Amino acid sequence: MSSADRTRAPRKSPDARRAEIAHAARDLAHEHGLTALTLRAVAARIGVAPGLVAHYEPSMDALVARTFRAVVAAELDEVGALVAARPDPPARLAALLRTLLDSARSDVTVVWVEAWALGRRNEPLAHAVREEMDAWQSLIEGVVADGASSGAFRVADPAVTAWQVLGMIDGLNAQALVRWGDAGERGSLIEHAVEGMLGLERGTLEAASAA
Repeated sequence: MSSADRTRAPRKSPDARRAEIAHAARDLAHEHGLTALTLRAVAARIGVAPGLVAHYEPSMDALVARTFRAVVAAELDEVGALVAARPDPPARLAALLRTLLDSARSDVTVVWVEAWALGRRNEPLAHAVREEMDAWQSLIEGVVADGASSGAFRVADPAVTAWQVLGMIDGLNAQALVRWGDAGERGSLIEHAVEGMLGLERGTLEAASAA
């Protein structure tokens, strides 16, 4: 086919083209994970030649890192707003645990799991992963610290507790991707573990979630 017969991509401003590429990359990550982000895949999604994507995104490592940030930061904002709307620390923590263990969020779990693996050889991505994990720990720490200051929780170090809770959430969600264990028990398993860490009676978080 001659170049004259090819359909040319419509001209767009540099900002519009970069936004289009970023949006396509986010869609691919949600649908297929970070490993799906290649020049060809992004170009095919928006109907342009791979060389055009490379012109605007000369580093795929950087594009993968920014896409990871966009996906997980959006979830953090969403969950943060949901948690803030709850009336007290037990209800906030219960809502956070139930929301993050929801199987409907498996697309974001895939992005996280692949980011941990790909970050070994992609330093911009590794940096983004560390910062986003810090942000999640900070959200959980805030809930735990509020509960400790109000007397609802008995915990010596909210930061350490938040780190442990985040690790349990990540582990259970990663296991769920390969359907290991009983998906229906994941919520109660982590709630019981967290109740023990916070000096709560068993069933406190389940009751708070139901309320």
